[in-house]
Amino acid sequence: MELNRRSVLAAIGAGTATAALAGCGGGSTAAGSADGPAEGEITLLTPIYEGAKGKVLLEQEILGGFRKKYPDVKVNVDYTTYAQLNEKITTGLAGGLLPDVLMMGVGWIPPFASKKAIAELPEALATAHDYEKRVLEPSRYDGKLYALPVVLDTRIVVYRKDHFAEAGIKKTPANWAELRAVAKQLTKDGRVGFDPFSIDLRQCWETFLFANGGQLFSADGKKVLFTDARGVEALQFFKDLVKDGSADYAKKTDAGAPSNVQTGRASMMMSTSALWVQAKEQNPELIEGDKLGSFVLANRRPAMLQGGTLVTQSARSKHPAAARALVEYLATPDSILGAAKQRGSVPGLRDLNESGYVKENEFVDLSLQNLEHAVSEGGTAAWMEIREKIKPTLEPAIVGGQSAKDAIAELGRLAEAAIGRM
Repeated sequence: MELNRRSVLAAIGAGTATAALAGCGGGSTAAGSADGPAEGEITLLTPIYEGAKGKVLLEQEILGGFRKKYPDVKVNVDYTTYAQLNEKITTGLAGGLLPDVLMMGVGWIPPFASKKAIAELPEALATAHDYEKRVLEPSRYDGKLYALPVVLDTRIVVYRKDHFAEAGIKKTPANWAELRAVAKQLTKDGRVGFDPFSIDLRQCWETFLFANGGQLFSADGKKVLFTDARGVEALQFFKDLVKDGSADYAKKTDAGAPSNVQTGRASMMMSTSALWVQAKEQNPELIEGDKLGSFVLANRRPAMLQGGTLVTQSARSKHPAAARALVEYLATPDSILGAAKQRGSVPGLRDLNESGYVKENEFVDLSLQNLEHAVSEGGTAAWMEIREKIKPTLEPAIVGGQSAKDAIAELGRLAEAAIGRM
């Protein structure tokens, strides 16, 4: 069967991907009952464990331990990036060659579980380790468990303590009015007071939406909720910052490059816990001099976007017992801690809250202390289509003359159409 990526994406949007999968795939259609011995050759698709260090961590340390426990299983690793992950998965669906074990993002489970591309996991795995309750929520669809969390990536505000001290600012902003005022006060001599744009615009706007008391979708994922005043106000706040001169979309930095807070070109920025590790490597004097601080964004409520990486099993694996064994192994404390250290991410296990890694990374520690305020993106089976449209739809309101109200309304129409095709 010949299916290209466009046709598979259309099938997912229209709710017919199950037929495409059944026509292309091989192996048992059961959700990988995992009966019998763990043996055979399987493939792991992963967007994390980047670079040479990540490859050593995964293939030698983590999979080295897995091989000792399951000597009859051979694991082939297919590395990708989050930018290419959706295309890799849809291409695999089209060709009937979906990897046995897949690592994917928060929000991705409902779209693929609803089309029976991934296998339901035994509920007992949810209590196999002391997972934080909040981090298991994105692993479920329709009340059933389909994935296990590996690492979390939270969105927080990082700031320069020395800039605050020089300006006589004694506390972090408690709401948007204070944030805007402080950003104005700190903007001077080519430095912006606040950089919200160096993280993905989709994730940034979502964080502000949640902090404003808004929601993306209804609990059943069938109704768009972000088109109310809360969503418009979140986007308008970016426009107000730009109008003030205390934020500049053109000055955003690329992932991995020294951030504006590190270089001193911004006093505050939206970031992730990974910035601690990055600063420690690129500007250790900032860590040693206690010049970096962090806080949770708040307006009508405190809110911290919780992204991250989950591990799940293909519903079409020819070796379900081996695939299930790898899923479980990648979600054990040792595997999670290794991945978190390598990425500067947040481990979602209470067992690791007192680990040296957590206590040393102040951004991770802050995130764990505020998981009660964490909110995840996604929540609808149409998410994979909608997520790709958020940035290009909202961007014209920031860099052009489109109003925040019109941009949100257009995104709402696109989202409603995507949901209607499910």
